[in-house]
Amino acid sequence: MFEYLPPLNDHNLPYPDTIHPIVVHFVIAMVLFGVFCDILGSLTRNPRLFEVGWWNLFFATLSIFIAVLFGQVEAGLSEPYAAARSALNIHTLLGWSLSAILAGITAWRFIIRSRDPQTLPKAFLGVGVLLSALVFYQVYLGDKLVWVYGLHTVPVVEAIRDGALR
Repeated sequence: MFEYLPPLNDHNLPYPDTIHPIVVHFVIAMVLFGVFCDILGSLTRNPRLFEVGWWNLFFATLSIFIAVLFGQVEAGLSEPYAAARSALNIHTLLGWSLSAILAGITAWRFIIRSRDPQTLPKAFLGVGVLLSALVFYQVYLGDKLVWVYGLHTVPVVEAIRDGALR
């Protein structure tokens, strides 16, 4: 069965480079910009910014599921060594959690938008700030996996293949 799968490259991937970071950076930007637009729209009383915030949140919600899918595949192919496992496990759990949280917040936002597109409750803005904090923590964990533990970098992949890392 495994002979039908493409061979893994020097990044331990069946394709040229990691896809998860590309998609996830899109999600990060959309969430943070959406929250920023909502807060700015509330401060300036400009409902057009609420529309920008809504569409950013909507597309971030669609995209996060693609990011989580590629994240799962690439995490499995990374063959994490002992020191990286804890951070990878938390990053994975938070990624799945964020997809559910973001979907819930987007559904809430849809209801708010359907009832009154001209205002946003302060509670929603507060949840947006908390969502941003979770996103920043997730970014920290992802950066740690790449820049500290070197997952999917050529030297670390070679060390794992040679048995130097377990």
